[in-house]
Amino acid sequence: MIGSLQGTIAAIGEDMALIEVGGVGYVVQAGARTLGRLSVGANVRLAIETHVREDAIRLFGFDSEEERAWFAHLQTIPGVGAKVALGILDAMPPQALADAIALQDKAAFARANGVGPKLAGRLALELAAKQGPKGFVSLNAATVSRAGAAIAAGGSSARAEAVSALVNLGIDQTSAARAVASAAKKFDPDAPAPELIRAALKEVSR
Repeated sequence: MIGSLQGTIAAIGEDMALIEVGGVGYVVQAGARTLGRLSVGANVRLAIETHVREDAIRLFGFDSEEERAWFAHLQTIPGVGAKVALGILDAMPPQALADAIALQDKAAFARANGVGPKLAGRLALELAAKQGPKGFVSLNAATVSRAGAAIAAGGSSARAEAVSALVNLGIDQTSAARAVASAAKKFDPDAPAPELIRAALKEVSR
């Protein structure tokens, strides 16, 4: 299995890129947001999700391990394949996706390509009932300590800390995540955990 690729972008297509690594060209499928950040001739490192089928091996590339983990997690929902999962991640980066799940925001899911009202409702409901995605511990030792929390909270360790604080106060995980997601809308993306905790507690008390 291939978990990551680092090489040179040889070509970019409508839904894929050709990455040359040590003289071998790998065709990597990716979403529009990821492809939009690439440029021919540039060096790139992508997190890779490998799908092995009887008739093909497909590689899916992502800017971060966090996005790769969400891509795999979305496909645990019946009816969600690789194409739909990429469409959801194009419509919502990980933080927005985590918020949509916590708030069970069906409308947010319905904005993604390939997601109709019925599937949007199932995504909001079933993902809220699941634990968050599980990814690899970062290969970079400097970020190992924050890898798990960042993935679980959509990339924000402050949000993960806020959710954990509410759970320690006796609030169930789902309600804590929903309260923190709602409170976070009032702050900048880099708001510190203490501010999120105070605002989230007000949300819970309503």
